[in-house]
Amino acid sequence: MRIVISSFISLDGVVQAPGGPEEDTDGGFAHGGWTHAYFDPEVVGGAFDAALQKADALLFGRRTWTAMAAAWPGRAGDPFADRMNSVRKYVVSTTLGEDLSAWDNSVLVPGADAVARLRELRGRASGDLLVMGSPTLARTLIGEGLVDELVLMRMPVVLGGGKSIFPEDGGRHGFELVSCTTAGTGAEVCVYRAAGVAGQ
Repeated sequence: MRIVISSFISLDGVVQAPGGPEEDTDGGFAHGGWTHAYFDPEVVGGAFDAALQKADALLFGRRTWTAMAAAWPGRAGDPFADRMNSVRKYVVSTTLGEDLSAWDNSVLVPGADAVARLRELRGRASGDLLVMGSPTLARTLIGEGLVDELVLMRMPVVLGGGKSIFPEDGGRHGFELVSCTTAGTGAEVCVYRAAGVAGQ
């Protein structure tokens, strides 16, 4: 199973709170909703839709899953929402209990066992396991060499600080550029696939 990370990202590598002002204010982050001025329905929206349609399952950290579970179940009726609600969802958490009934088809991956469980899932299943949001989880997966593809929706803005999906542990992880499409807003959708051996 391929692990694919799909993320909105600024020119300086920030992924925090792309959707709205109150989404994630950790660290005093004051730029929530920074993607809106550059969002292009055809290029950026199309890439988001395509990644979801290809996914056999979604993978979230606790915080992102909680926010999504509060938003998506009530949006049934359009194809994107229906897909979000029906697809299997794995959530990595050390604090959530087994009851994930707030969002259909959600399965707990205990945080202490997450890397081993995801390594096993990646080795025995097929299809795409899509990570949306969840910067802490994304950082861990990249650091462990478990990411097969990055779909980065890069916006032409510098935010000056905030959460990133990239590890800061000194490890080297090679990726090759597969495609890059530019929208009229200046946003770019760039797809990278893992290349080489992590750490070398």
